[in-house]
Amino acid sequence: MIELVALDIAGTTVDEGGAVYAVLTDVVRDRGAPGTDPEIRTWMGADKREALRALLDDPGADVVEAAHAEFVTRLTARYRDTPPVPMAGVPEAFAALRAAGVRIALTTGFDRQVTDPLLTALGWAVGDPLDAVVCASEVAAGRPEPHMIRRAMELTGVTDPAHVLVAGDTVLDVRAGHAAGAAVVVGVLTGAQTRDELAVERPTHLLAGLHDLPSVLDVEAVGRR
Repeated sequence: MIELVALDIAGTTVDEGGAVYAVLTDVVRDRGAPGTDPEIRTWMGADKREALRALLDDPGADVVEAAHAEFVTRLTARYRDTPPVPMAGVPEAFAALRAAGVRIALTTGFDRQVTDPLLTALGWAVGDPLDAVVCASEVAAGRPEPHMIRRAMELTGVTDPAHVLVAGDTVLDVRAGHAAGAAVVVGVLTGAQTRDELAVERPTHLLAGLHDLPSVLDVEAVGRR
């Protein structure tokens, strides 16, 4: 039985129009690095500081922090101009999961500077409808390492990964789910990476979006049946 779902934010639970990767590309290119599409795609879902360090060819901690600060400033402005919204069917899926006693955690490559205002704007908080939120900056390493998922388990009192479902829209989400030993690892097609890119990582399920998640768990989605 699944006791916990650990879900990515941008591109999975939240529709932000791909702003995060557009901004990341701009920041990298403004610092003279190529920022090609294949390079950016490799780092989709990663800790943003780790991504900037790699994309800028390991320029040193001060440069990474300055680039990250610029990333946060630009992304915050984009979100202010075009506010993110829940992916279609996600509020209903959250309601169905909570009604079934399944705990909900969000994991993200953002740090709290981006995550907390974003969730506040959506009206999402720990307690309702979430049980935990974990940022990559709060653990030893971001995806594809399993640390965010394991921290979510600690925060929600789930001890066995056989009772955990992980879902995300990137290759790194799927890899992290497998690394954590999650029983169910779901790739969703609402983000920037394709079915073929995700399928290579052998998720247990590929879904059009999280609106289909209750059917995977045999939980009735409120308002959808």
